[in-house]
Amino acid sequence: MVSKPQYLEQLENYLRKELLLLDLTKENAQELKLQPYREIFEFFIEDFKTYKPLLSSIKNAYEVTLAHFREKIRSLEPLKAMLINVSENCNEKILALRAEERYEIKMLRKEKINLLKLIDKKNEEKVSLQTQVTKLRKNLAEQYLHFLNERDARRILVADLNELRYQREDMSLAQSPDVWGEDPVKLTLALKMARQDLTNTQKELNTMKANFGDVVPRRDFEMQEKRNKALYEMLEGLKTDFEEIRKEYETLLQVHMATVKDRDEFFNELQEIQRTSTPRPDWSKCKDVIAGGQDRWRSLAAGKSSNQLVGVLLEEIGSGLLREVETFEGMGTSEEIPEFLRFEGFAQNKKLSRREVVEIIKDVWKERMAEEKQKEEKSTLSQFFLNYLKNRFGEASAMDWSYTIFENIRLFHSVEVMKQFYEVLSGKVEEGVYISQKELVAYLLKELNNSDIHNDGNLTMDQFSAALKNAWPLKTEEQIQELVDTAKLEDFPEDIIQYRVLFVEDELGTPGLFIKKMWEQAQIEKQAYLQDLEVELGPNMLAELGPDQLRQALIAIDPSLDEQTLDSYVSQAFQIPITELEPDIVEEQRVLLAHLRAGAIKRMGPREHETGS
Repeated sequence: MVSKPQYLEQLENYLRKELLLLDLTKENAQELKLQPYREIFEFFIEDFKTYKPLLSSIKNAYEVTLAHFREKIRSLEPLKAMLINVSENCNEKILALRAEERYEIKMLRKEKINLLKLIDKKNEEKVSLQTQVTKLRKNLAEQYLHFLNERDARRILVADLNELRYQREDMSLAQSPDVWGEDPVKLTLALKMARQDLTNTQKELNTMKANFGDVVPRRDFEMQEKRNKALYEMLEGLKTDFEEIRKEYETLLQVHMATVKDRDEFFNELQEIQRTSTPRPDWSKCKDVIAGGQDRWRSLAAGKSSNQLVGVLLEEIGSGLLREVETFEGMGTSEEIPEFLRFEGFAQNKKLSRREVVEIIKDVWKERMAEEKQKEEKSTLSQFFLNYLKNRFGEASAMDWSYTIFENIRLFHSVEVMKQFYEVLSGKVEEGVYISQKELVAYLLKELNNSDIHNDGNLTMDQFSAALKNAWPLKTEEQIQELVDTAKLEDFPEDIIQYRVLFVEDELGTPGLFIKKMWEQAQIEKQAYLQDLEVELGPNMLAELGPDQLRQALIAIDPSLDEQTLDSYVSQAFQIPITELEPDIVEEQRVLLAHLRAGAIKRMGPREHETGS
């Protein structure tokens, strides 16, 4: 152990003593705590005469900066109070709106209850009226039968009275035969026959009235039947309309509930944003701290959002700090640390440029893809990366190169090659995603070369479009046209596509707009494919699924899948080799979809209904 200098021990003892004497319960405790350190620094300046001017200027710079920040904090205090007032006003308005909504809901519920009561009352009145109508019909039938009997009895009585009157007349005629001058016997016989005919006619008339008294004319019957049919059709139409209105009401009620839920969620998000949001930064100030000044900052900031500008600024600041760092501290040798970072001690910073890092990464991928073609069992990318560095730069300095490259790819996400390599190394994306992208580019270039009969790198618009359709028959006309329009953005002669130019990368490995658009479409198709799979599996993301269920769902949405590709998708979803995958193994649906989303997966053919159409 090296003993401390006596002067250092005196300063440390003085600092501890002063800190113990401070009252840290006061509001300005932090400023009081800074005073002992300020005094120690002044002693240090006074004793080192040689460095006194430099140290004094450093101290003054810090004092000026502290004073500036204190003044800035004091100037922001009114803004804080104003923000609190605005927040309180917004809360009061929101509470008022909620109270108004609750009152409206309460009134609507009361109105609904009243209407239900009114409906019940009307239904009761209807039942009561129907009962009364039934009773009245019964009484009417009884009265009708009674009066019918009375009428028949009256007619019989009238007939008897007429018979008595006729007999009395006959007797009077018999007593005075000279009045008529006819034979009384003959007249009596004729009168008797006439009375018998009258009686028979009266009976027949009574029978006709009794049999057909309740019969209505056919014309009235047909008119009533037609009216009844129209009323029945109207009733059926009203029932249908009522069912449709009821369904629409239930749908609107569900939409209303969902809208209220979304409104509450948006309101909570608004409150959270109001609580945590900050004013939009003035990005023009960055030109004073970025190397290259205003012109370079304009080129870096062109067409970028605030989130992207933050990334650019962090990269610029980080690159400056990275150049100043001489060594990196090792992360240790535990199992949680990736193999290429398992190191204790300090690794030397090789201070590589972005171009040098990109060249090394490209060479790593080249060696990696060559290894995959030669070996059946391959190592992880982490192991391969470490072995590559040991073989190229030696085992002694492999960790220096590893930490230097890792810090660069973790910082520079604007460089596509570095970003992809970092995502694969960190496990965010499967290695197959990068390989599938490269295979996609190579496959398209091969198809375009086959279409180029002159082998001069030039294709007409029609030839280029036909080659794209031949390469990807599952793409829509809109997607093909989008790729053609992106290719036209290059400075080509009219109606000519110099397709080899589309595959040229810049010095940092960044592809052109056409390749980016092709990858973007592939990513959109992948998301649509996974969305179809999610719909096929069902809405319950926490449901546990086995390999057979996943296989059936994949075959249902993509019948063209061959057995080998299907096995690879299932193995990738369960993160288990297909030879070790047991049928009784289950995993949550959301986990399976997350694993597939991180890997390389695509549609191999159309669905059955698409094939039929």
